[in-house]
Amino acid sequence: MTELARTPLFEAHVELGARMVEFAGFSMPVQYTSIKQEHAAVRERAGLFDVSHMGQIHFRGPRAVTTVERLVSCRVDSLAVGRVRYGLLCNDGGGCVDDVTVYREADDALFLCVNAANIAKDVEWIRRHAPDRAGVEDRSTATGLLALQGPACAALLQALAKEGNATPVGELGRFRFARYEVAASDCLVSRTGYTGADGFEIYTPAGATRTVWDALLAVGEPHGLTPAGLGARDTLRLEAALPLYGHELDDTTSPLEAGLGRFVKRKRGGFIGHEAIEARDRKGATRQLIGFEMEGRGIARAGYGIADRDQEVGVVTSGAPSPTLGKSIGLGYVPPRLAEPGRAIDIVIRDKRVAARVVETPFV
Repeated sequence: MTELARTPLFEAHVELGARMVEFAGFSMPVQYTSIKQEHAAVRERAGLFDVSHMGQIHFRGPRAVTTVERLVSCRVDSLAVGRVRYGLLCNDGGGCVDDVTVYREADDALFLCVNAANIAKDVEWIRRHAPDRAGVEDRSTATGLLALQGPACAALLQALAKEGNATPVGELGRFRFARYEVAASDCLVSRTGYTGADGFEIYTPAGATRTVWDALLAVGEPHGLTPAGLGARDTLRLEAALPLYGHELDDTTSPLEAGLGRFVKRKRGGFIGHEAIEARDRKGATRQLIGFEMEGRGIARAGYGIADRDQEVGVVTSGAPSPTLGKSIGLGYVPPRLAEPGRAIDIVIRDKRVAARVVETPFV
């Protein structure tokens, strides 16, 4: 049996009494107290997540920008230094290799933040398609990553980050980043978020991650900051209807099917998979991602069927009770004719059809 990888915060999680589970080959905290309590903390105050299992793939040199432009679905040459943009790596068939965030560090330097389960796959795919002068380097194990999320997080981080940057960290704009000294460590701080709440990502040297984590929890205590695990992260991103690779996205799914067309440079093209994506669109989509709310009793789970009348026509990709709404919600793929909000559908739960209805997303 392969031993699970550990983030730099493994001992901290154990000391806090977290329930540890396997996720993407790592031993990760799923919860410390309860998912509902940690979810509420993020919605109402602030939560701190260890996401050091995610990967960072860097590009440097004269071919860095043109290489990443060809690899990802979003515009890169127009991305200003200090800005972040969401995009997708796509394969020759128009499916999603991964969804990523692109950081422009300098005119000739960028990095991609990639999903933990895909690090090895992404590195292999990138190196296969990148020229020698693209300066590709996987710095995943050398980097720690914390996600500070919730309405109190700006004031909390402002209290800890040392002044000196032209922009105070609390005033950092959405999808922007800069370097700040946090707990005496040189950190890259961005403001994107994966919870539907205001949020910051704090990239640290791996060896400094515990110091930054402890300092954030200490300064955040008066603000109601709580450590939060993967369970709350999943219910939060589901309420925001944000895709999770391996659920809403995979190697066979087109970004257009997943409702991510705004992150695809369709007219410009020039990236791997573009022609296949357009060909699939011209042929006509066979499925579309929807959000739904349960009307009958039951919880939709990934893999459950979606039925229209007596026929099973789709599949649930994510589902859970929404702590904020007090009802069960989910995402799934159905034929486009069933994707209109208000449409009645059934979720097949243990061979029983339970009433649900298509709704607008995000849920919260």
